[in-house]
Amino acid sequence: MTLNDRLNEDMKQAMRSQDKFRLSVIRMVRSSIKNIEIDQRKTLDDQDVLDVLNREIKQRRDSLQEFEKAGRQDLVDQLKQELDILSAYMPKQLSEDEVKVIVQQTIQEVGASSKADMGKVMGALMPKVKGLADGKLVNQIVSQLLA
Repeated sequence: MTLNDRLNEDMKQAMRSQDKFRLSVIRMVRSSIKNIEIDQRKTLDDQDVLDVLNREIKQRRDSLQEFEKAGRQDLVDQLKQELDILSAYMPKQLSEDEVKVIVQQTIQEVGASSKADMGKVMGALMPKVKGLADGKLVNQIVSQLLA
């Protein structure tokens, strides 16, 4: 079952159970997917759908930080629920230790030795961890190891 099919089935299930919040989150994601399909004039595969989900999760995390600073607990709670729903469709995320191992291997592969080589490392590293680790975490670990 593709991610698109899974989203469709979960949307139907949310309709049946009258879970309006879950339904609205899934509809929003499906709408984003549909807009991209229309723009690109192709059906998105699972990797493209994961990219859309990643973008939606990143937007919510950024908004979450802003709402926490502003003291809007109602919106913080809502965004956390949305993040939980969206995260269920993502593959299992790598732990910080697993990311460190991959970063160290990549640093050795590209022969990086200083922060000036960070672009080379990130370019080689991101395809390996795409969808499996948060970009901010990866960037932070690369910075630490190259420092």
